[in-house]
Amino acid sequence: MSINKPTKALSFEYIKNDLPAGLVVFLVALPLCLGIALASGAPLFSGIISGIVGGTVVAFASGSALSVSGPAAGLTVIVINAITQLGGYEVFLLAVVLAGLIQIALGFLKAGIVGYYFPSSVIKGMLTAIGIILILKQIPHALGYDKDNEGDFDFIQIDGQNTFSELLNSINYIHPGALIISLISLIILILWERPVLKKYFFFKFVPGALIVVITGVLVNEGFKKFYALFALEGEELVQLPVADSAAGFITHFTLPDFTALGNYNVYMVAITIAIIASLESLLSIEAADKLDPYKRSTPTNRELKAQGLGNIVSGLIGGLPLTAVIVRSSANINAGGKTKFSAIFHGLFLLVSIIGFAPLLNKIPLACLAAVLLVVGYKLAKISLFTSMFKLGWEQFLPFIITVIAIQFSDLLKGIAAGMVVSAFIILRNNYKSAYTFHKKEKDDGLIDKIIIQLAEDVSFLNKGSIALTLEHLSEGAHVVIDGSKSRNIDMDVIEIIHDFKDNTAVLKNITVELKNIPEFNGIKAH
Repeated sequence: MSINKPTKALSFEYIKNDLPAGLVVFLVALPLCLGIALASGAPLFSGIISGIVGGTVVAFASGSALSVSGPAAGLTVIVINAITQLGGYEVFLLAVVLAGLIQIALGFLKAGIVGYYFPSSVIKGMLTAIGIILILKQIPHALGYDKDNEGDFDFIQIDGQNTFSELLNSINYIHPGALIISLISLIILILWERPVLKKYFFFKFVPGALIVVITGVLVNEGFKKFYALFALEGEELVQLPVADSAAGFITHFTLPDFTALGNYNVYMVAITIAIIASLESLLSIEAADKLDPYKRSTPTNRELKAQGLGNIVSGLIGGLPLTAVIVRSSANINAGGKTKFSAIFHGLFLLVSIIGFAPLLNKIPLACLAAVLLVVGYKLAKISLFTSMFKLGWEQFLPFIITVIAIQFSDLLKGIAAGMVVSAFIILRNNYKSAYTFHKKEKDDGLIDKIIIQLAEDVSFLNKGSIALTLEHLSEGAHVVIDGSKSRNIDMDVIEIIHDFKDNTAVLKNITVELKNIPEFNGIKAH
């Protein structure tokens, strides 16, 4: 096995790659876990629990090499509404546990096959849209305007603002200290990627994101000491809950309320979470597999079981529902992760940080973490991707660009649905056009002898409209040959149209119809 081409999802051989990648994912995931919890109206610690479970339990159980799971931004609205509807967070946790059981059942029912039916153009559109959203959503944090929670990725935000109004607000409230830290962070990250520096051991194996975080903390501490006006504090920094003792740490965990098992609404919430979390996970692992430089394929049914197990554990100890998350996964891939150990390390880092390093981590400016996500977003949404998709033609570019635009102005699932509708329309249009070939056979004097309609290999009910229209426009007195000799399957609706034309319309228009290998309704071939 080559060191450069991992063939396993889990291998100690690549720890030198997976450990720094896990650290980068941890730095990206930390504020997102907290922000999603805050946006969901749940305890802050619940987001960290979900991140830990996603990085340990799900990572071990999953067959994915690079996908990273955690609390999902796409579920925030559902979570905040469900907590209110069910009357408490403990009852909601029961719904999360039940959602996990449903996901495991879906895995055993092999529902993961749904993941194979998303077109490549739509998945690429989703990745590009996520990149653009990261850029647009992180610019305010990079400028020091932190009114919107990390992890609020929808166009219409929890605070009533939208993506673009938040950008305008951030320009009016630029914090000079945050801007300086962001610019320094971006310079470090850009230089860290330069091939000339990658030749040296330090630059090759120490992640640039770690240097960015250390630099950001030091610069901000310098501001506090020498120029307080530029110092970042409060919501401009990471805000981990700090436990004052081991007993205090344990109190952050919450158990589900099993007395609510008779509540009908709990089951409705569980079904909703299971379906949406499963779809987001399948979409994310499909996208992660496309980003994987080694093009490894994730078993989708196993993924559903892994996500279900993760949600059961998360719900039992007070965590939010989780999914595979493309932001974390793409950060993992960009940081050079090779196997699932990178995701596991990220989960362990989250666990260790909440136990012993919360006061230190609370010194990290969100501005430097925003710089890391800006670079991740840029790598997902490069201009070159737009040009390469455009060169593939409109049949690939249209679903791609519609998906990108729709996700910007709605959310992930609605945007994917819009891209799928466009893809389906193109498929139907192509199917409509390619059901047959139309050929005119001429005599020596140039007059038309016969019109030959050669049916395709597979002719479905979707093609009956185009075939009926072609037959309707045949001229009076024509001689037409309808040839099904190359067809493996001809739908009964199409057979009915052909015979109805032969027996009725053709007689009225004095058209001679010759059928070759076209079945009768009783299954006997017509000659």
